[in-house]
Amino acid sequence: MKTLNIGIAGAGPAGLAAALMLSRHGHRVEILERFAEAAPVGSGLMLQPTGLTALDALGLLQPMMVLGSRIDRLHGADARSGRTVLDVRYDALAGGRFGLAVQRAALFGVLHDAVTAAGIPIRTGMTLTAATTSGEKAVLTDAAGQEAGRYDLVIDATGARSTIAAGAATAPGVRELAYGAFWATLDSDGLTHDPNALTQRYDRAKVMIGILPAGRARPAARDRVAFFWSVKVGDADAVKAAGLDRWKAAIRGYWPDCAPLLDQIDDWDQLTLAHYAHRTMRPPASGRVVFVGDSAHSTSPQLGQGANMALIDAATLAHALSVSGDIDAALAAYGRARRNHMVLFQLLSLAFTPFYQSDSAALAWLRDRLVATIARIPPAPALLASIVSGTLIDPFATAGLKECDWATVADESHRSTAATAVPAPA
Repeated sequence: MKTLNIGIAGAGPAGLAAALMLSRHGHRVEILERFAEAAPVGSGLMLQPTGLTALDALGLLQPMMVLGSRIDRLHGADARSGRTVLDVRYDALAGGRFGLAVQRAALFGVLHDAVTAAGIPIRTGMTLTAATTSGEKAVLTDAAGQEAGRYDLVIDATGARSTIAAGAATAPGVRELAYGAFWATLDSDGLTHDPNALTQRYDRAKVMIGILPAGRARPAARDRVAFFWSVKVGDADAVKAAGLDRWKAAIRGYWPDCAPLLDQIDDWDQLTLAHYAHRTMRPPASGRVVFVGDSAHSTSPQLGQGANMALIDAATLAHALSVSGDIDAALAAYGRARRNHMVLFQLLSLAFTPFYQSDSAALAWLRDRLVATIARIPPAPALLASIVSGTLIDPFATAGLKECDWATVADESHRSTAATAVPAPA
């Protein structure tokens, strides 16, 4: 395909990864970002084998591995009885797969540094409200109704509440999810936890508390953890009004080991309230505008697929443009390539979320007893591991990717981590 002039709305992981992949295919790319300075939003996340493979294709896997914390399992227990109700282990699958927990600042930094090194321009302070197709061009419009740019192709990577996606002809409504979460990134001094596991505690489905080892934001920084507490968004103001001490006391009652984390929180401003929404763009393109990441498929974070799906989207779109004869054919191929994988994980997220975030005592009872029992019986462990890995349906072939050799990755990561280890404070 000829060299395209491409505008990317949004400088999150999806937008930055798409810019890198497309520029390496020879296209002219610029990123338009609404903030005065591009920056990460949020606390920690899990990079799965899918997202890690996409980063490897960009030559960014090892820098990311040095910053992240390897995750070998997801473990959850009832806060009152201590009964294990979730135990997903990556080694239930052959091949040595694992997850990597990272701070959003680390993922952003690695991608942003690569974009800067590649000389890809980022226009900041651009509040974009719409993207329309005019003939063979896509036009971005800002909040003042002025034309912000005219391109051969516009990529919307502005997230779950994208106004660009909301105005598309194929846009479905956004379904706001009742439950969100308070998040904070904190030091792990004095904390008793598994450094290679996402660990959670539950009280039915109304309370979910989690600790995620999240690595370092920068090579010279100390390792930290992401701490989260599930809350009904409509109840968040009432929780705050009741006071920080009451909230801390409730968490200590459920999980006393969290005390070193809670002792670091002195103000509600240290916590970010995350809101979640569900929407699926079908197809993920309209005219000369295409959607990637959460603007194409937002959902709850229960399966930890958000950033990973975004990275696979970027790789798949770049591959479709490289092998197709024209833009229309490429966008159609991108939609076909992502359809099954995207729909499957959207449905799985909808199915699993109520077992962990809902008002249903019955679903929590089933989770704690029936589901927890079945999950230990083969082939359920491997099935659950493939769901968490994002590989229940292979997303790699249609993205032009080859999955990593995980044994080699782990060995290289061990050597890199040893060489850059930060000494513990005296």
